[in-house]
Amino acid sequence: MELELLPLNLPSDSERPSCVIAGPCSAETEEQVMTTARQLAAAGCHIFRAGVWKPRTKPGGFEGNGEKALPWMQEVKRETGMLTATEVATPEHVELAMKYGVDILWIGARTSANPFAMQALADSMRGIEVPVLVKNPVNPDLELWIGALQRINQAGVKRMGAIHRGFSSYDKKIYRNLPMWQIPIELRRRIPELPIICDPSHIGGRRDLIAPLCQQAMDLGFDGLIVESHCSPDDAWSDAKQQVTPDVLNYILSMLIIRDQHSTTESIRQLRQQIDELDNQLMSLLAKRMRVCREIGQYKKEHNMTVLQSGRYSEILEKRGAQGEACGLSPECVAKIFEQIHEESVRQQLEIVNK
Repeated sequence: MELELLPLNLPSDSERPSCVIAGPCSAETEEQVMTTARQLAAAGCHIFRAGVWKPRTKPGGFEGNGEKALPWMQEVKRETGMLTATEVATPEHVELAMKYGVDILWIGARTSANPFAMQALADSMRGIEVPVLVKNPVNPDLELWIGALQRINQAGVKRMGAIHRGFSSYDKKIYRNLPMWQIPIELRRRIPELPIICDPSHIGGRRDLIAPLCQQAMDLGFDGLIVESHCSPDDAWSDAKQQVTPDVLNYILSMLIIRDQHSTTESIRQLRQQIDELDNQLMSLLAKRMRVCREIGQYKKEHNMTVLQSGRYSEILEKRGAQGEACGLSPECVAKIFEQIHEESVRQQLEIVNK
């Protein structure tokens, strides 16, 4: 997967996180914006974020001050020297952000899920020089995310990054938006040169989850962080529960453990060789299992039996889940593995039955 990219070259005091973008969910008042910005600048932050236009899930909530807030962003840059960043969702937003000298644009999850909206934004971004960050779509669709990135890139924007903000789920548990780390990990595998920034505020939805999510993002090799920070979080007009004060954010960042991404020793090489050998054994066993499944498929064909035997399938999931738990594995993980194995088994048996 090829994108024509240039480095983001955003200011940072460390190699990782290569950028920390912080500021309130919404630009509520000039006083709130400037107070938060001064506190963040004093803590060493280089990039200030604030929502000027706020797409809300339901009508009736605070949806941002719009153009009125953009001079406040200009004042932040003039007084503190920090770069400024805001979300854009329409070509008009892009035009106004450029008019007021916003330094970094990001595209939200609701917008990136809509190819029509993305193409309209891409067309409006032709010729701009500022970095553009694209959040993952609200639904867990990697191809849709990559498509959004491609549209912006094909408009000539080369300083790009992705923001991982988690994925919506009907079944809310710990997180506001499920991290589903395997999706940004696959994005990194397919486009290794694309910077990926983690948004722990929207993933967690709670202040107490921001620190562990920041650490997990660093452990997974993410490049940067975008965190919601407010001078008085409890009084915030939007998303109060997921914002932290600049002092708390500074403490969280100071406690991060940054591990070496590239250090390889003989010991880890040997361990990886063991993994490769075990994977080879797994593939061999899986091939043997499928051969037996095909024999079962032939038997079902000869005896006019349906391919899907629901009772047997339930028995496999139950037994293997218990076995996995006894071996220290997550029953949910084992269930997912055997669901995929069963799906392939059914596919192969259907081929035999329908010959």
